[in-house]
Amino acid sequence: MGLMQLIRRRGFQHGLHPPEHKELTEHRPIRRFPFAPMMIIPLSQHLGAPAVPIVREGQEVVRGEPIAKAGGFVSVPMHAPATGIISKIDLAPNARGEKKPAIYLKLYAGESQDILYGAPQHIDAMSSKELIEAVQATGVVGLGGAAFPTHVKLALPEGKSVDTVIVNGCECEPYLTTDHRVMMEWGAHILDGIRIAMKAYNASRAIIGIEANKPDAAANMRKIIGDTPDIEVLVLETKYPQGAEKMLIKAILGKEVPSGGLPYEVGTGIFNVATLAQIGELLPKSQGLIERVVTITGPGVSRPGNYLMALGTPVRFALEQAGLKPEAREVILGGPMMGAAIADWDTPVTKGVTGLLVYTLNELRNRPTKVYPCIKCGECVQVCPINLNPSQLGLLARVGQYEIMESDYHLNDCFECGCCTYVCPANIPLVQQFRVAKTINRENKARI
Repeated sequence: MGLMQLIRRRGFQHGLHPPEHKELTEHRPIRRFPFAPMMIIPLSQHLGAPAVPIVREGQEVVRGEPIAKAGGFVSVPMHAPATGIISKIDLAPNARGEKKPAIYLKLYAGESQDILYGAPQHIDAMSSKELIEAVQATGVVGLGGAAFPTHVKLALPEGKSVDTVIVNGCECEPYLTTDHRVMMEWGAHILDGIRIAMKAYNASRAIIGIEANKPDAAANMRKIIGDTPDIEVLVLETKYPQGAEKMLIKAILGKEVPSGGLPYEVGTGIFNVATLAQIGELLPKSQGLIERVVTITGPGVSRPGNYLMALGTPVRFALEQAGLKPEAREVILGGPMMGAAIADWDTPVTKGVTGLLVYTLNELRNRPTKVYPCIKCGECVQVCPINLNPSQLGLLARVGQYEIMESDYHLNDCFECGCCTYVCPANIPLVQQFRVAKTINRENKARI
C-alpha cells in the first residue's frame, strides 16, 4: 500500500487544518535553557491532589532531590529543578490567574547544576505494581498538555486490560514542535518508555502515530525501532485535532471510545511521546521530572526554538532570554487552539506547558472582537470531531441552561479542541462558553 493510501485511510471525520506555523522551530535542535535565579515550583502541576511540601524555608537542596510528596494516589511528587536554597513556601500565580501554594527555590550561583540525586534500579525485575509505584515516584504526568498523572493511567481497574499501547506523536497544535524534536533526538528514550508501558500493562503491541507533516520523525522512529515485531509506526493524515485521544484511537484502530469512557475500555492505553521519553530516561535511574522541552515561538520573540527548560522557570525570564520584542503583547501557554493566554508573566513553567506562544500588537489588532448572533450556518457542526452540535450548545449557554447542555447535548464529551470557535463566522466564543458551563455544573454538583 502506498503512503498516500495509508494516510487517507488513517484519519477521522470532521476536524480542520489550520495554518501550521511550525517552520519557525521544527528544524531547531533542542537546546538547554539558562537557569532562572529564582524558581517557582507550584505544588499542583497536575490533575488531582496537590503535592505536600517535605522541605522547610532555609533548607538547602540539590538538583533532583524530592521537595514535595504526592498528596494521594492521584497526585505526584515534586523535585528540585536546581541546586539551591528554599527561599519560602508561599502563594504564586498560575495560568488561570489564581494564587496557589508553591515552593520558591533560590539558585546557588556558580553551581554546576549536575543532577545529584538518584540510583540505578532494575526495570526488568519489577512487577507491574512496582513499575506503577516507580512511575509515580518520578513525578511524570502527561506532557502533551493534559498533565494527568501517568501512573494512574497505568493502573487499570479490576477486570480491565490493555493489549495495545498507542504512542501519540501527532503534535497537531499549530506552532508547537516539542514532540517533533523529541522524536528526532530522544527516540531511544521513547523506545525504553514504550517497553515500560507495555510491561506495566502486559500489552502485546505498541503503535506510534505520527502526522504526515513530520516524515523525518516517522523515518527516525522506524530506524530506532528496527525489526521489532511488536512496535510499529503509522503515518496519519495531517489534521487537527488528530492528537486527541479519541480521535487517535479512531484513526489507528477504528474503535470508538464510548461517551464518558476512557481508552482502556477499548483495550488501549495512550501516551504522548515526550511522556514516554521521560519515563524511559528517568525510571532506570530513580530520578524525578525536573525539566521538559518547551517551544518558545511566535512573532513576539527574536530567538524562537525548542528549549530544555527547568520546571519552575518564570515565563518572564524565559521570554527575556528568548529575545522578547518590545511590541509583544500576549503570551499563550500551549498552542493557539487549546492554549490559554496568561495575565501574569511571572507565572512559572510547569509540567504541562508545551510551549510559550508570543503574539505582538499587530496580531491583536487583526483579531476580530465583535460577537454577532448565531446565523445557524452549521460550520461548527461540520468541524466538530465528536459530532456534537456546538451551535445548540452555545445557544443554551447564552441563556444559562447548563444542566440541559450536559444531560441532553453531551457537553462533557467536548474536549475543548476549539474547532467550533475557529470556524464561527459570528466570532462566538463557543469553547469559552462550554468551559464556563462545565465549571458551573461541577460546582453545583459539589454543593449537593
